[in-house]
Amino acid sequence: MTAASATTGIVHLADRDPAVSGTDMVASLVPPPQFDGATFQSYRADPAYPSQEDAKERLSAFARPAASAPRGGFFRRAKKEPETKPGVYLDGGFGVGKTHLLAAIFHAMPARRKYFGSFIEYTALVGALGYQKTVELFRGSDLLCIDEFELDDPGDTMVMTRLLGELVTSGTRLAATSNTPPNALGEGRFAAQDFLREIQAMSASFETLRIDGTDYRQRAIDGEAKVWTDAAYAEALDEASLRGVVSDDAFDGLVAHLARVHPSRYLRLLDGVDVIGLRGVHTLFDQAAALRLVAFVDRAYDAQIPIRATGESLSSVFGDDMLAGGYRKKYLRAVSRLVALTHS
Repeated sequence: MTAASATTGIVHLADRDPAVSGTDMVASLVPPPQFDGATFQSYRADPAYPSQEDAKERLSAFARPAASAPRGGFFRRAKKEPETKPGVYLDGGFGVGKTHLLAAIFHAMPARRKYFGSFIEYTALVGALGYQKTVELFRGSDLLCIDEFELDDPGDTMVMTRLLGELVTSGTRLAATSNTPPNALGEGRFAAQDFLREIQAMSASFETLRIDGTDYRQRAIDGEAKVWTDAAYAEALDEASLRGVVSDDAFDGLVAHLARVHPSRYLRLLDGVDVIGLRGVHTLFDQAAALRLVAFVDRAYDAQIPIRATGESLSSVFGDDMLAGGYRKKYLRAVSRLVALTHS
């Protein structure tokens, strides 16, 4: 079955099996709703970290159209502008506003053909259309924004690097952020060297902008994900279902269902849902299940869908061994987003 079309009531995500066509995938390559209005002006740079303001100014310049011919007559010598690379890479820990700045580039660039998507969305499109058709689709486009460029899968990284190489030769400009590759410990670790190494031949096309800072989500919110009692959970979902669509799933049931749905369809899985309800949350010890949950949380956060949950706190959903392992940064980013969504 496809995603429900109800405007109010309670649905179960585990009953949904969304189908996504290549046309749908292309149409969805825009910034998530949370960043519909993202601008450089609305990016709140932390004065304690000057690199944030510096990055904002540099990216604002990157998004502006190329300078027009010099004033003052035909024979006046043009001012030599610094060489601009076709790509920019935003390097920083989570919660410093990289996605906001990426969306600001998208909105600010006066381009006829521009696309914004996660790495997973682009690689899923290659899977759906085939590599050559994907190249033809994007060839000649003005801008490609890639959020959370995955460094975990060498095969996908190679395909994406090859795709970007072909697009740059056709004049496409690139803007990207990335995650941290396996075995790169520490949530505050910068990933530029890993990114540039993994994209190999494309590395010379990117200018790296480092963005320091602390997770903005943790600045204003208590550090623990909120937990509801069974009674409070039922009351919250009943009340929310009168105003919109609420999902209600056993945590184990949803985790099992995510294994049957490709991550590129997780956002469609949440179509029309205004509140996510999870019963019986507990710590996960299976890495594959945990990484699928991270991808699901990313899509829920993109859509800014509040979460109500019972059981253990979602802050402790990833086991200590996972938080000490190679995907530590991914898990901590997901926890940060879960904290925010349970308090929204």
